[in-house]
Amino acid sequence: MAIIDLFSRREARKRKIQDDVLRYDELPQALRVQILHILDGALGVWRESRHYSHDTHLPNQWWREIHQALARERGDYTLTPGSSRRTPWEDCRVFLVSAPVEEALDLVEMCFRLIDRDLRLFEHYQRVRQGLTQVPDDAIDELNARFRLHAVGYEFAGGDIIRIDSKLLHAEAVRPALHLLQGADAAFEGPLDEFLSAHGRYRKGEFKEAVADALKSFESVMKSICTERGWPLDPQKDTAKQLIDIVLVNGLVPAYLQSQFSALRTVMESGVPTARNKTSGHGQGPTPVELPRHFASYVLNMAASNIVFLIESHKAMK
Repeated sequence: MAIIDLFSRREARKRKIQDDVLRYDELPQALRVQILHILDGALGVWRESRHYSHDTHLPNQWWREIHQALARERGDYTLTPGSSRRTPWEDCRVFLVSAPVEEALDLVEMCFRLIDRDLRLFEHYQRVRQGLTQVPDDAIDELNARFRLHAVGYEFAGGDIIRIDSKLLHAEAVRPALHLLQGADAAFEGPLDEFLSAHGRYRKGEFKEAVADALKSFESVMKSICTERGWPLDPQKDTAKQLIDIVLVNGLVPAYLQSQFSALRTVMESGVPTARNKTSGHGQGPTPVELPRHFASYVLNMAASNIVFLIESHKAMK
């Protein structure tokens, strides 16, 4: 659904009120309501059983499944107090407009995972029959556009809500990495899972674990490329340094360009692996290591840049 370019928004852009500032600890009420509108269009609304049977009106089933799954993960039977008289759809709506940011995003993520995964299978006539007015891609695009309009630093990508710390880095590294990992064949499913896990842990504040998962994804991409190209390796023993040696020695970067990339080996060897080894890979000793958010963000963005470079080089290699 097209977003109307309102006068007030144009003026806000001119004043650059929110142009370069992202917030993470607030979901404006207007944004929450806009997300509800998207969900109504893409996931459907609840209908009373006297008008629609539970077997034919699928949105009732979807909302029931989402409600039950989230309540179970929260260790409860409902999502909000006093919800015994509400339908699962109504309880989800009250929860989305009132819950703390991360808990509200849990619900948004679950809903959009279902939209992204299952509702793509529906034909147009099936959508009309179920009262759906937005196709999955349009719903996801609008959600991410709404996040941007409100300067909220999150995006739905690759099946997860991920945190955006830099608009430029996210656009140039993280999003392309997700796109490449998703668009590649099954060989890259493992690296994709690890990359998404890194961002999920980052959003939860588990920074050391996020760094460890980022390295796993970086290493798994190299292992996948080596396997696809038949380059000998030991998947159990080869370290990041050894994997980098393998892909470069085998010409992943053309010989005539390697002189221009003389620092590439150093950047990859001393970047993500070193950050991981110093903070989360080999034990932290008697004194707990506190890893700041900005350092974890740096490692995740560096891993994303390396992944984009490796996969693009792999695709371009004859």
